[in-house]
Amino acid sequence: MGTPSTFGPDLADLLDELDPHADQVHRHLWLIALLDWIRGNGASAEAAAARVDMLLDVLDARPHTTERLQAWWRQLIGTVDGSVLLSDYGFASRNAFVSEFVERLHRKLLPASPETADAGELFALVLSSEQDAQWLSALSPATLQRLAALLTVPSANVPAGAATPPTYWQSTLLEAITFCTSQIRAAGFSPEIRLRMHAPARDSTPFHSLSADLDAVRNAWLRGDGLEEAVQHFRAQLDACRQAAASVYTHLDAHGISLDLVFRLRQLRERVLRIRALLDCLLNDPAHAHCVRLLSNLAAVGQAQRSLGALVSASSSLLAAKVAERSSETGEHYITRTRGEYRAMLGHAAGGGALMSITTLLKFSVLALGLSAFWYGFWSGVVYAVSFVVIQLLHYTVATKQPAMTAPAMAAKLRDIADPAHLDAFVDEVTHLVRSQVAAVLGNVAVVFPAAVLLSLLLQWFTGRPMIDAATADHVFHSLALWGPSALFAALTGVLLFASSIIAGWVENWFVLHRLDSALRYNPHITRRLGVARADRWAHFMRRHISGFASNISLGFMLGLLPAILGFLGLAAEVRHVTLSTGQLGAACASLGWEVWRNPALWWAVASLPVIGALNVGVSFYLAFRVALQAHNVSGGGRVRIRKAVLQRLRHAPRSFLWPAKDEA
Repeated sequence: MGTPSTFGPDLADLLDELDPHADQVHRHLWLIALLDWIRGNGASAEAAAARVDMLLDVLDARPHTTERLQAWWRQLIGTVDGSVLLSDYGFASRNAFVSEFVERLHRKLLPASPETADAGELFALVLSSEQDAQWLSALSPATLQRLAALLTVPSANVPAGAATPPTYWQSTLLEAITFCTSQIRAAGFSPEIRLRMHAPARDSTPFHSLSADLDAVRNAWLRGDGLEEAVQHFRAQLDACRQAAASVYTHLDAHGISLDLVFRLRQLRERVLRIRALLDCLLNDPAHAHCVRLLSNLAAVGQAQRSLGALVSASSSLLAAKVAERSSETGEHYITRTRGEYRAMLGHAAGGGALMSITTLLKFSVLALGLSAFWYGFWSGVVYAVSFVVIQLLHYTVATKQPAMTAPAMAAKLRDIADPAHLDAFVDEVTHLVRSQVAAVLGNVAVVFPAAVLLSLLLQWFTGRPMIDAATADHVFHSLALWGPSALFAALTGVLLFASSIIAGWVENWFVLHRLDSALRYNPHITRRLGVARADRWAHFMRRHISGFASNISLGFMLGLLPAILGFLGLAAEVRHVTLSTGQLGAACASLGWEVWRNPALWWAVASLPVIGALNVGVSFYLAFRVALQAHNVSGGGRVRIRKAVLQRLRHAPRSFLWPAKDEA
């Protein structure tokens, strides 16, 4: 389809099919067809706006058709409730994140029927294209005046005492404002929001008088007297309600984020904004600019309402920020800044490497049982999880656990990234972080290899058999070879490391949100069983370690079960954890004896270890850092400045990334 003139025959056919006495579904089908004609091929908003002018020109030339269209329009607005469209369209019909997610999923998967009395459903069918908001905004003031003259009808219900009889559109706007106001009051009175408001905001009772303030606006509008003062007071009360609801965010920041509560707060805020838009349409819109802006916004909202990603992004942004904040608190402990802290990190990593050699022994013991794939993965996950938890409780370190925790701690320092001094301080932190990672990896790898060899030799001395046989050792070499898929599997393991940090932050947020530490400390049933002192110790212990437990246990089971699950789906995938891989390599060397040094497969496997370690650390840190940057709203320009500053430091002081200078001690 090209120029507007090419649509003449189609428009003529549409107007000939117009039947004011058609049943409801065929009225709606005709309206959908008309909007399809206006939309055309969707290439240009201006072309669609020109077709609206063409429609009006044709109607001016055909008075009989105009009368039929006006009769059809009166039938249409008499069978659908426009106030529900203006007040509720774009808002969730349920007050919970999960139920709204399911409802949107249904709307995406299930077709909608035009046989409906719901104006919102009809609006979504009629204005179903992404271009609809654009061509509505492109309508000229003259076109809007012609449309208003064509479609304006008097209201069927004229309130008593009205100085001037309202139109259908004005009555619909008043009803929509009333519905929105009642929804705002209901949300403000809900215990989940009311109990979390600041006491001054709650005691000022802006929600209590909102209905009375709206009645004052309605009466003043109908009388035509005292309207400005009534509207000003009503707007002030709306702002007070919005500020009272916003005070809940401070409580959430201190006591944990609830997706459902954030979802409700966003709905309340958007309803306040909707009322302001409706008031603009009702009170001060002789050129109908506010009305077309409202309809254009509704068309855009309808598109967003179909998006699952938009719902998740909007509702989970605060949760992502809180998860990043929880992780940053933990991540600070993993960043070393002085030589003393650097040596301490080496010691903690050495202890973690020693314990991981025992993990290697237990993993091969599970393998020797000959279990099915699922149960082998499950018990391997148990071994990993228990090992990681023991390392946590002994205050040792596993190198690859650090990046996903340290990334949010780094991003938390980016709030003043525009200041060169703050940017330099951030680059200093990057050098501290890289050194910490190097120390942790070196400590793990340098100890786990000889410890695994020693364990295998001791086992052979006591039982006559090494930790693994020669065939398994040969398999270890070839599975770890640099020319194999180890790099891909190492990147996958980095994703799992990042996922475990997200789970850790979410679980800690859940623990704090539900005040479980307080319940452990003060619940009478718990204190009666444990005693007050022991309950207090348990509460403090769990509050301190819940994040680590969640991270370590989830990571352990993901490392164990993911290969089995992917294998069931026909995807041959494994995990490659640098410390575990080094321990397996040590066990393989002990099994094959001194002659192994002449085996090229050994050196191909050794060559893969730096790649595995770099991908474990790099992928998990990159993903966590991106989440943290989004949580702290760091722009693209800020990220470019960060990249340039880090590269500049790397060129001028590469040694600072490996060893702390004396003046830093």
